[in-house]
Amino acid sequence: MPVKKDPNGRRFVEAEVEVPGTPEEVWRAIASGPGISSWFVPTRVEERVGGKVEASFGPNMDSLAKITEWEPPRRYVAETNEDMGPAGPTLATEWVVEARDGGRCVVRVVHSWFASTDDWDGQFEQHEYGWHEFFKILRTYLTDFRGQNGTVLQLTAAWPAAKEIAWAKLLRELGIERLEPGARLSTGAGAPKLEAVVERLGEREHPEMLFLKLAKPAPGYMHIFAMPMGGQTIVPMRMFLFGPRAEEIARREEAQWQSWIGSLASTDVPECARPG
Repeated sequence: MPVKKDPNGRRFVEAEVEVPGTPEEVWRAIASGPGISSWFVPTRVEERVGGKVEASFGPNMDSLAKITEWEPPRRYVAETNEDMGPAGPTLATEWVVEARDGGRCVVRVVHSWFASTDDWDGQFEQHEYGWHEFFKILRTYLTDFRGQNGTVLQLTAAWPAAKEIAWAKLLRELGIERLEPGARLSTGAGAPKLEAVVERLGEREHPEMLFLKLAKPAPGYMHIFAMPMGGQTIVPMRMFLFGPRAEEIARREEAQWQSWIGSLASTDVPECARPG
């Protein structure tokens, strides 16, 4: 999303996606806590002007915004002065739902801020890939599990290895022998039980990404990727589970998965394979 600029100093980036569903169904997915938590990150929403939007991206990585405009099922705006750092400008995020023919809608997100310099532009130019991926997950949710509440199992590990090394080890330990869409995955000894189909891989610019359609431990999907940060590699893993026992299964699985990915990340890595 290249940064666009208005003559009055407003800077903004935007992205959109077409998804299945009525405006009311799509609104629930992008403007309610249970809906957002079924395809993005664990989120709580107070559905009113003045209400809070609290999203958790991992340990000590919470985002807090305040709703300033609320027009269901079409549009809302939330503002925060925290996401761009203590010296950063206030960020306004606008969500819009537009109906289309054939029982489909367009979802648009716009991030706006006022600044006289380009100090923060780079942060938002990097958002393009993030929204590109999450909007694909939104489309999957509205196609396969529309109207259902998913339970998200969110895991994160920091690996003392270069991104490519960490990613290769993760795939090997998961038992993925054919890294291509349609390949079936069944984890072996040592890894938590997982049966899935490889749905999508990362693109050339960001190859360290994997999106799986899950059969076990419950119907759903799993999003895994790797990114360098602070001299190490961060590996977030989000598992979205559905069905009447999803919450129970997620509680059971969380400790196993966190222990497993933590043990992989703590494995000694040769000095030549470390980042930098």
